[in-house]
Amino acid sequence: MRQFNYPKALSFFLMLTGMAFCSANLYGQRQTREGYTSIFNGVNLDGWTIHGTEKWYIDSTELVCESRPEGKHGYLSTNKNYKNFTLLLQFKQELDGYSGVFFHSSIKGTTISGWQAEIAPPGQHTGGVYESYGRGWLALPKPENESYLKAEQWNDYHIRVINDEVWTWINGHELVHFKDEKIGRSDGFIALQIRDMPQGGSIRLRWRNILIREEK
Repeated sequence: MRQFNYPKALSFFLMLTGMAFCSANLYGQRQTREGYTSIFNGVNLDGWTIHGTEKWYIDSTELVCESRPEGKHGYLSTNKNYKNFTLLLQFKQELDGYSGVFFHSSIKGTTISGWQAEIAPPGQHTGGVYESYGRGWLALPKPENESYLKAEQWNDYHIRVINDEVWTWINGHELVHFKDEKIGRSDGFIALQIRDMPQGGSIRLRWRNILIREEK
């Protein structure tokens, strides 16, 4: 199994932050010299599928998701399945709310099955991993690690899944690392989520620099 060099990957990821996407192929993907592929082209949603009535659109090369007044769950899924991978992306919570990155997932309507790396308001377990319509929380960050999320700022979110092993990092800090046999037996797409607020209200998040490297 390839060892994950987090400092090296982070340096490369931050370097890409200021670079314009170029040399796009089908679905806007391009191969980087480190083996990562951009799966969001900053122009349109080619290579992705919208599930639900929530809004997903492009603004200044960034991907934006907004809740609708009816406040339902919504998802944007990759058209391709990924089993073993390292995913690097950035997100910013413009309006407080719940979101996440699903992996090894499938969906019927807006009922999604799979595992979610949480994105939530400060102190609400960003970086934890939750099994949708299953066992619930499988791993939570330690309380002292809840402070690494930067509210209303860009955050680096890194997720790595190798067979039955899962890691998450926020802004360079490892939040969870665990093994789970059920994850190891599964496969499916990656999906970004926007969730209704329990107390109502609007939600808006921005995403950019969504890169993936498939692993063995």
